[in-house]
Amino acid sequence: MDISTDIWGQLAVEASQVYLSDGTMRSPFADTTIEKLPDKVLLHIFSYLSHREICRLARICRRWRQIAYDTRLWKNVSLRPEVSGLHVGSLEMLLSLISVRFGPTLRYIELPIELITHTVLHELSAKCPNLTHMLLDFSTAMQLHDFSEMQAFPTKLRYMCICLSEVIFMEGFMRKIYNFINGLEVLHLVGTYEKCEEEEEEIYEVINVHKLKSATPNLRVINLYGINFIDDSHIDAFSSNCIQLECLAVNFCNKVTGSTLKTLVQRSKRLTCLLMNGTSLKSEFVMQVEWDKCALQELDITATDLSSECLVDMLSRIPNLKFLSAGQINGFNDTVLKQWMELGNTRSLISLDLDSSDNISDEGMQKFLQRHGHQLSACCLSGMPHITDQLWMSILPLLGNCKIIVMGTAEKLGVNIHVDQLMDTIASNCGNLERLELRWDPDNLRFSDKSQKAIDILRVKCLKLRCMVLSDGRYYETVKANFERADRITVVRTTTCCRVSPYHLLRNYNDLIFN
Repeated sequence: MDISTDIWGQLAVEASQVYLSDGTMRSPFADTTIEKLPDKVLLHIFSYLSHREICRLARICRRWRQIAYDTRLWKNVSLRPEVSGLHVGSLEMLLSLISVRFGPTLRYIELPIELITHTVLHELSAKCPNLTHMLLDFSTAMQLHDFSEMQAFPTKLRYMCICLSEVIFMEGFMRKIYNFINGLEVLHLVGTYEKCEEEEEEIYEVINVHKLKSATPNLRVINLYGINFIDDSHIDAFSSNCIQLECLAVNFCNKVTGSTLKTLVQRSKRLTCLLMNGTSLKSEFVMQVEWDKCALQELDITATDLSSECLVDMLSRIPNLKFLSAGQINGFNDTVLKQWMELGNTRSLISLDLDSSDNISDEGMQKFLQRHGHQLSACCLSGMPHITDQLWMSILPLLGNCKIIVMGTAEKLGVNIHVDQLMDTIASNCGNLERLELRWDPDNLRFSDKSQKAIDILRVKCLKLRCMVLSDGRYYETVKANFERADRITVVRTTTCCRVSPYHLLRNYNDLIFN
């Protein structure tokens, strides 16, 4: 191995050197500066930069300005300052940009409320015929622009995301675009769940879902996120008109109780993904669904109040479940796991998330993983104080195919976590690992002066690792410095700004990304 490496290294050195007549060596790239690079090479380099950085480079010289304004660098554009750092000072400037810089190459655009006017939308319709993805952010709106004169709208949209306001009614805008959006395949309606306060305020239905569903019969993916007025009647409305529906997400829509789930499953024969995290599902409604006749493969019922009886009934009847997120449910216990193994079909399962399931014992979890651990691509057992590093070291050899692992709890423990041994075990057994999160409190992590060796082994053996999330503290700084020395500067992150989720394994994950 060392000999072949030396040979290839020598060949690389010789190929990069030119021997002059006087016997001296000189690299053929010795006189190459960035000014001598051809335009197509500079264009490729610029393509790795953000638009904000590209705009700064445009000030360097005339040539760089010409390359920076090449329309091929402006296929996906966000004009929301808080997202991209780009701020358009006036509508006139934006209209000029659409015409000169974006043009036919534009595929995706994000617009803040102040730039959503009928003249801008007319210009996008006329000058950007290949625009297929659009995000319209009304979330901070206190008043809409006048759309009474709007006669045109992009007609090739396949993806649309609308960030709703709490108080602004959208019907004046929506009725102008209904005739242009019947080709939509992916729809995101994003509510104000993350902005709402403790006090109960009056809830307004700011968008007419029943009219919207009639204008969008070709939807495959519907994401209704954190909308305080969405209830079961809206789910029923979409299912009555969208026969192509594959994925429905109603995460954090707390008025959803599941009363129309039975009808949804009966109508939507192609429905394979159902995400209902943080909803108010009632066990009696869920048990009425004909789960044994559905095509469902991906299910998220995290933070719902379903009973143990309901969980056993549902899980044992779904014939081909591949993805399950069922954390923060008091009813999920050893009995549910045992009944699911005995009565259900768990052979297809590739992702399991049981975050904060305190009623599952170490023994019950170990028995389940001994039977099914080898088939899992994601295993998330965080938020459980009783699942410590000792249990993880015993089950990690069973998780050889895992790409995503989440472990640990943020609450302080009475025992210490010996993280060096844990890193060794992960490195030895999980060579396919891509995402790893350790949520333990930094004060509970114990590591020695020789921990660099354990981190080195993890870094060398887990070459596919692209994200490792740790609580901010001494160990985080140690791991981050180690990876940065190996020029892998984006891998190690903190739980403050990043979380690992098994959602990456969802079939429609790319369509579900928003905001």
